[in-house]
Amino acid sequence: MLLPTFGNSNSVMAAERIYGSYSALELSISVNALENYAKTGVIDDDLAAYQQYLPLQKIQELRRILLSPVKVSPVVVSQFLYTPQGEFLLRRLTQVIKTKSRQSKPSFYALRAALILASAESGGLTLLNVLRKYPTRTIHLDLVQSLEIAAELEKLVNETNRAIATVSQKSKIEAATIPQPNLSQLPDLQNQGQFKSQKYTLKFFDLTRNRLLLTDVYVPNIKTTPVIVISHGLGLDSSNFQYLATHLASHGFAVVVPNHPGSDAKQLRSLLNGSASEVAEPGEFQDRPLDVKYILDKLEKSNRSDLRFKGRLNLQQVGVFGQSLGGYTALALAGAKINFEQLEQDCQPKALQNSWNMSLLLQCRALELSITKTGKEYNLRDERVKAAIAVNPITSSIFGKAGLSQIKTPVMIVGSSDDTVAPALYEQILPFSWFANSQKYLVMLVGGTHFSTIGNGNPANQQVALPTDMIGDASQARHYMNVLSVPFFQTYVAGKSKYIPYLNAAYTQSISSKSLGLSLVQSLSTTELAQILGSDRHNILLFQIQRKASNSILNFGFWMLDVGVALLRVTIFI
Repeated sequence: MLLPTFGNSNSVMAAERIYGSYSALELSISVNALENYAKTGVIDDDLAAYQQYLPLQKIQELRRILLSPVKVSPVVVSQFLYTPQGEFLLRRLTQVIKTKSRQSKPSFYALRAALILASAESGGLTLLNVLRKYPTRTIHLDLVQSLEIAAELEKLVNETNRAIATVSQKSKIEAATIPQPNLSQLPDLQNQGQFKSQKYTLKFFDLTRNRLLLTDVYVPNIKTTPVIVISHGLGLDSSNFQYLATHLASHGFAVVVPNHPGSDAKQLRSLLNGSASEVAEPGEFQDRPLDVKYILDKLEKSNRSDLRFKGRLNLQQVGVFGQSLGGYTALALAGAKINFEQLEQDCQPKALQNSWNMSLLLQCRALELSITKTGKEYNLRDERVKAAIAVNPITSSIFGKAGLSQIKTPVMIVGSSDDTVAPALYEQILPFSWFANSQKYLVMLVGGTHFSTIGNGNPANQQVALPTDMIGDASQARHYMNVLSVPFFQTYVAGKSKYIPYLNAAYTQSISSKSLGLSLVQSLSTTELAQILGSDRHNILLFQIQRKASNSILNFGFWMLDVGVALLRVTIFI
């Protein structure tokens, strides 16, 4: 099943030579030369021919590129490469990486076979193993195409870096205009609050949608309390934000953390064992907000009849915190509308063909909702939601400017400078400028990744662990989420204006650390971003050039792109 074209290759036929073509010029280097140098550091005559054109640093970098491993199961690799997202990335890479025939279909199957076989090697999935498992004797690289892609990536990296610098500089300017707040009379938000809480796990079953909603509820020992909902990201569950739930509860909030059954850790395990074909079905764009609505409705009834709650839950004053796809969920509940017109425009085959943004592939799946409900508008807003925090959300096409401008409630958007999943520039920074409401905040974790606020996977729930460099400083990122969410929800959900002094650039600057920088701005216009952005906003950066590899099923896709870029970089040595 894994190798439909090349059978069950044991790599008897393996790549022996890499050819790079540039117009009529063709250069080559042997795989043996690369392998010998990678393993011993010795440069043979084949590689030495190019040494004179390269600085020592580049030569040393080549060795690292060839040997950097990713420990990932062949099952995970195979499952990913047979998803629409995996096949999309393979097709993009085979525009450059080809078999001798130069035809797309054999090249597609050859690269897929090489990736699966290489992942089974004891040393893990490395570029060198991919070369050794490539099931034809030669690999042909289109240097013209590779240089065009390299230039595109460099442009996008530069745009992202300039955007992050713009936000950081504006944050410093805002901080300089704000007197240092006097917080001596306010609680120390960096510590746990004074309230003890009790955690309950409730089972709700929505018969209409056939969804079992296991939900954790944290109830503080307080007479009446507003409610905060935490929506987890794709492939995660309620355990990933237990740290935030307990912190919020200690400061007097009831916290509700549902498990979204169609896009949680269980769904990811189903994908890995072959019982599911998608990490999330298109219906999750509708079902996730509806999960929250349903749970809030049920809690309203339980609040009156369940002795554990005793009428303590104020379900008319609700805040939502969400990360990644949970960030989408939070914004939808706050009033952002799915923008089918924008999706139709961005999801045209030609537009997708020229994009490296896998988050756009996920967003485009929402178009299937419009097919099943033609002519009807999805209203996912919940009037009980008074404020929302969206961390690393996907927004650019699923909402677009028209969808995000519908939000009237206070909102905080959190982005990470090194996010390889939902790129900060196009999924958080630019969308922030589209908000029409005045009570808005953009927070940047400078040095953070898509997974910094999550931390490592939860082994107890059989979640896939992530490498340290894919997470970054999780301890500091979690600390920031605790410290910023309390005053935001106290101000805009509980109605306690005394917490506003925490919500400004001066305060975030005072707690920012060297390991993970923190910037906050309250305004940023499209005019200020105009000089940063290129003319084609759909050419979205999927990843930073720095290696941010992961062994989760989703992030294997990003590593695969990294393999493609590494192959392109090898061509520079030829």
